[in-house]
Amino acid sequence: MTSPVLNRPLKLAVLISGGGTTLTNFLAQKAAGQLDIEVPLVIASRPGCGGIAKAEAAGLNCEVIARRDFENIEAFSHAIFERCRACEVDLVTLAGFLSLIHIPEDFLYRVMNIHPALIPSFCGHGYYGHKVHEAVVSRGVKVSGCTVHFADNEYDHGPIIAQSAVPVKGTDSPDDVAARVFEAECELYPEVLRLYAAGKIKVVERRTVIAD
Repeated sequence: MTSPVLNRPLKLAVLISGGGTTLTNFLAQKAAGQLDIEVPLVIASRPGCGGIAKAEAAGLNCEVIARRDFENIEAFSHAIFERCRACEVDLVTLAGFLSLIHIPEDFLYRVMNIHPALIPSFCGHGYYGHKVHEAVVSRGVKVSGCTVHFADNEYDHGPIIAQSAVPVKGTDSPDDVAARVFEAECELYPEVLRLYAAGKIKVVERRTVIAD
C-alpha cells in the first residue's frame, strides 16, 4: 500500500474521547498555513468530553457515537465508519480516542493513531493518557516520546510510521513528561499527515517506508 497523492486538502475524520487537544493542534496548524486539511467530521466517544465544545466552537460537525450504546465492537465500529463514508473522508485520525474499533477493509491503512510513548514500550491495553507517563517515570527510563502508526484491530499494534523521542530527567514528574511529549506530538502528527497527503508513505508487510 502507498498513500495516495492528493492535490487538494486532506479530508479528516477526527475521533476524540477527551479534551480535544490534538484536534486543536490540527486546526492551529491549518490556520497557520502549515497543514492543508478539511475536517468534515469529528466523532466523540463520550457525550461529556471537552473536545466536543472545541469542535463546535470551530464550527465543525461533531457527533457522539458512544461505545456503551452498542452491543459489541463490530456494531460500534460499523456506525463510526458509516459516518466516515458518508462524509467522504480520506483518513481517520485517532486523537486521544480510547475505544477499540475494528477497521473495515476499505479503511485499511486509512486510520492513524498517535500514542504518547515509543512503541513497543508502554503501550497496549491499559496504557493511555496520563497512565503512560506515570509508568515511564515509575520505570525510570531516560527516553520517552510519541509514535504515529496505522491502526489495526489491536491497541497500539499497527505499522509504525514515525516516532519522536524526548528526554526524561531524573527529577521529572509525569506532568513534566506529558508536557514534553505533547510538544513532540504537536509536530509529529501534522508532519505524518503531510507525508500521507503527498503520497510518501508505503507499507511493506508490517514496515513503512517514507519516500524522499
